Amino acid sequence: MTDAPAPAPPPPLRDFLLYFLRLGTFGFGGPIALAGAMQKDLVERRGWISKEDYLEGLALAQLSPGPLAAQLAMYLGWVRAGRLGATLVAGAFILPSLVMVLALSAAYVRFGGLPWMQAAFYGVGAAVIALVARSALKLARTTVGRDPVLLALLLVSGVITAATETEHLWVFAACGAIAFAAHERRSGATMASFAVPALPAALTGVVAAVSDAGRGELWRLALYFTEAGAFVFGSGLAIVPFLHGGVVDDYHWLNERQFLDAVAVAMLTPGPVVITVAFIGYLVAGLAGALVAAGGVFLPPYLVVIALAPSMRRWSRDPRVKAFVSGVTSAAAGAIGGAVVVLARRSLVDAPTVLIALATLAVLLRVKKAPEPLVIAAAGVVGLLLRRVT
Repeated sequence: MTDAPAPAPPPPLRDFLLYFLRLGTFGFGGPIALAGAMQKDLVERRGWISKEDYLEGLALAQLSPGPLAAQLAMYLGWVRAGRLGATLVAGAFILPSLVMVLALSAAYVRFGGLPWMQAAFYGVGAAVIALVARSALKLARTTVGRDPVLLALLLVSGVITAATETEHLWVFAACGAIAFAAHERRSGATMASFAVPALPAALTGVVAAVSDAGRGELWRLALYFTEAGAFVFGSGLAIVPFLHGGVVDDYHWLNERQFLDAVAVAMLTPGPVVITVAFIGYLVAGLAGALVAAGGVFLPPYLVVIALAPSMRRWSRDPRVKAFVSGVTSAAAGAIGGAVVVLARRSLVDAPTVLIALATLAVLLRVKKAPEPLVIAAAGVVGLLLRRVT
């Protein structure tokens, strides 16, 4: 990391918001790329954010649930203008991709039955499986390293997800507790002085308390996606296994084909990957469903920033917190790997789809900076050509 210039005078809030509006409109490459762009633009080039504030925001985004890039953007907004800044930056960063997803959703519903669109998504669905597999590999490498405990947690989480075809929150909590216990054993400390930030658990309690009372599809969408936003650690695609179990198996909102299409739509648009929930909500309940789903999944990370930003410097450096979160993130990487097995088992239905998935994975592994939207588009063209031939 290059040395940052001395912080410049705070920019007008309008300029700050325009920056995040542009980043949300043109920012491709996933959460790590977006976080890197914020560092380069706001810390190194413009000096609008101090290096210390940026690193603390990045730590918060890594150690708490929610989409990393969106949460980092919210934190930087909080640094600039408190709660108002966090709120406005969240809107500026998320709005462009939300609008694009709504347009794609409307086109999908309007033209989804046409042969050309079905043929395009024939190839796109296979490519998505390769993208999810690559995401699992990247998250595993950055999280697990050579730690045998974290590797074991990753494998156990992956096997459970693949075997049960759903994601279990108790596995995430158990993996976090085991990683924490391993850290305490190595350091000789006790558990008495440790407290994990309790927001995710509190949100779960709220969801459990009111889920039985909720009536109507919009209410169920709001509850489900708020819970999803409270438990998504790791990369943006960490939400895929969580959503698959609920959206496809439990609530039957989407079938397998539609679920893969939802992930593909998120990969085709800039901004946070979890915006795929808006596509799901649109298919379930139209525009209102899309807005409710998107609002639900971004609410927990927003509350995390508002609640924890003032005390960020105190707890983000606690090695016990980091140990717990590393266990949860290892479980997330394993769950993504298990989701690859589940999705491949149901979606790679013939030799062409298998070949598209393998070819896409080879390209992604060999070309480190391959633009994901271009890869998805190329797979769609291949699908169209194959369907035309066959």
